[in-house]
Amino acid sequence: MARLWLGNIERRISDEDIRNFLQKYGLSALSEIQQVSHDGPRPAVILTFANVDADALRNPRERIHDLYWRKGRIVAQMLKDDFA
Repeated sequence: MARLWLGNIERRISDEDIRNFLQKYGLSALSEIQQVSHDGPRPAVILTFANVDADALRNPRERIHDLYWRKGRIVAQMLKDDFA
């Protein structure tokens, strides 16, 4: 399982729009979208890829990080569950 933080997205964006955007950049194995914040200055989502290794997301993540999409520059960061 791998998780990706997608920040600085447009407010009130639909899950379908996010899925279409990700498919365009090679991230079609998306399992879940969790909306994090729509009231703050930089709304974000957490994307879960259940059957994907984090290494497989490295190149697609680099493609979308800092990409201008819908009125803002996307921040794409890998999330880790194994904190020390």
